[in-house]
Amino acid sequence: MHKQLILILISLIFGQYLKAQAKIHNGMIIRHSVKFKSGVYKIDAKTELDLSVIVIEGENITIDFNNAILQGSNNTNRPDEFFGVAILVKNSKNIIIRNLTARGFKIAMLARNTQRLTVDNCDFSYNYRQRLNSTQEKEDISDWLSHHHNENDEWLRYGAAIYLRKCDQATITNCKVTGGQNGLMMMECNDGMIYNNDFSFNSGLGIGIYHSSRNNIMYNRLIFNVRGYSDGVYNRGQDSAGILVYEQSDDNLFYKNNVTHSGDGFFLWAGQTTMDNGQGGCNDNVVMGNDFSYAPTNGVEVTFSRNTIVDNRIFECEHGIWAGYSYETNISNNKFRNNRIAIAIEHGQRNKITYNIFYQDKEAIRLWGNKEEPSDWGYPKYRDTRSKDYIIVSNSINKVPFVFNIGRTENLRVFNNSVKDCDLIFKTDSTDVGLDTTFNEELAAQLSVDTSIEVPVIKNPENPFKGVNELAGRKNIMITEWGPYDFRSPIIWNTNPVDTSDLMHFNLLGPKGEWKIKSFQGVENISSLSGEFPATITAQKIKGDRIDIKIELEYKGPAIITPFGEIIASGKTYPFYFKKFFQPMLWQVSWYSFDSSSDPIRNNFLFPPGVKEKAFRSEQAGSLDYTWWSGLKDNDGHQYTHFISVAETKINIPKGEYELGVTWDDAVRVYVDGHLVIDEWNPSHYKFDESPHKSIKLQLGGNHQFRVEHVELGGFATLSLKLNKIL
Repeated sequence: MHKQLILILISLIFGQYLKAQAKIHNGMIIRHSVKFKSGVYKIDAKTELDLSVIVIEGENITIDFNNAILQGSNNTNRPDEFFGVAILVKNSKNIIIRNLTARGFKIAMLARNTQRLTVDNCDFSYNYRQRLNSTQEKEDISDWLSHHHNENDEWLRYGAAIYLRKCDQATITNCKVTGGQNGLMMMECNDGMIYNNDFSFNSGLGIGIYHSSRNNIMYNRLIFNVRGYSDGVYNRGQDSAGILVYEQSDDNLFYKNNVTHSGDGFFLWAGQTTMDNGQGGCNDNVVMGNDFSYAPTNGVEVTFSRNTIVDNRIFECEHGIWAGYSYETNISNNKFRNNRIAIAIEHGQRNKITYNIFYQDKEAIRLWGNKEEPSDWGYPKYRDTRSKDYIIVSNSINKVPFVFNIGRTENLRVFNNSVKDCDLIFKTDSTDVGLDTTFNEELAAQLSVDTSIEVPVIKNPENPFKGVNELAGRKNIMITEWGPYDFRSPIIWNTNPVDTSDLMHFNLLGPKGEWKIKSFQGVENISSLSGEFPATITAQKIKGDRIDIKIELEYKGPAIITPFGEIIASGKTYPFYFKKFFQPMLWQVSWYSFDSSSDPIRNNFLFPPGVKEKAFRSEQAGSLDYTWWSGLKDNDGHQYTHFISVAETKINIPKGEYELGVTWDDAVRVYVDGHLVIDEWNPSHYKFDESPHKSIKLQLGGNHQFRVEHVELGGFATLSLKLNKIL
């Protein structure tokens, strides 16, 4: 009997030892608990998103990856070329995944139809992200994101660290995502606990949810999830966000998250269903105790829905809260400072704005309705959308030029607000009806009663606000071609990118260490050639029509982490650089009309054979960079919604390798020296509501001719061409 017990014990111990020594290999299917051997596993996944390196399927399984690193896409270091799925969990219950690092994939973890999934202490940084085409000088429309549809997992085209679909009661905790595009994306996921995570310095979303309700999203650090910003030049955000809430997502709690420096801090939209039939929305969500400061666009955007926004910090945004078409929404006890407009609501109804503090915003509260609404919206056909029935009580408003800016709005109760050092309290006009500033004791008493909001108790919650003031201000958003600068490696940053003078100003930022300039071209009279971080220098552009500037530098100091996640050891040198290229190109541009009978897309020619079309408008342009929101007018003011663009130029260019990139909507062809080099003449290849971009590499030198043909089929239109020198 004793021998049997000993054998059983040995078997158990040896079995655990074997489990701890398990190794990752491609095509693994896990149906039992396992602990992996620590190490670096370089394994390329299949390109198909339903074929992963590891598949997990079953019930009551715990997988401890033991801090193993799973590295995909091993033949490329470009994040926009990363492919495949590292981990797929499907059709399972009670799955626990711990201690995994996965990088170099399109999707690090994909889970479907799984109840009670737990992901703990995993690092899914440095996975897929798009290369951005916008520059400090000019936004590129192709960088805009679109999250409007996800019924068929359309969001997967953007990649994700974690993507969950139909995963109820999920727990995501102590996880990290940086240097990617999207952190956590949830589709049809309810009753989850998302807490103590750090999803920061990504170029898309920190957390995005769609058709997902009753989730608790708490104590997360979600800073610098942003794109589409150049300080003092443009602030677009391009639909990036710290938190995104879309399409019938209700009763979620967003509590004590740090969500600063994101495109929108919090971005909620009712969804296409509501826009089409007026029903539903993203309702009864509670947004409480968060910091949404320093958003290029809106600290909080909540539209076509009913929600509660209380006790948040919202500083230095374009709009503190944008709440178009919101109704029965409670905006209370928030702190606003230095926003262009603190609260902006169009066509809102029965909203309460109480006990907020406004300080040095340019406007405190703007409420209005439009005389006409978009004819292609179903929402106003089914709903009363007048701007009306506001309660604005007991707010503190200080040093704000415009306090209440009201237009085409009915029935406002406005009283007991403290207003100090403000220029204009009410700005109204004849379209406003029923403004009542009489103190109402009964209503004041009702509004003064504290309302409790139930918050789940979290064991050992993290403090996501630690060091919150270290990077205060939108000026610290610096967008590179791969996303937001993360302050963990050196950078040389041009602080006057659109200045027409010849003197360029630079900040040198990064960890404490030394820098020196190794070489430079296109500039002279550099104010300093070496120093310590941080530093500022100037350089004089060498005059000329063509700009070809390159400043190569070297860092030496403490260990750093590069924008691609590589660790550079202490004392080892690390090269970094600034470059700027501009090739003068004087374009002759002409526009032509067409009708359905001569459709250039269907017929695959610009003009019918034997027909010489006359341009309705022509011009010379120093760059090919156009955006049209509602068609193009001729010189007499006639509007064309369908048109053809033809642009031609000749250049003389130094010999070298160049990148030619074009952004368009709806169809484009590019010729160089009579050769078709970009052929995107079929709009059906691009089914999403985004403007596509395509780049190619060319060997150029001497005289060259360029020709661009473009067709617009109605609606939004753009045409932009860039030529850059490759290092």
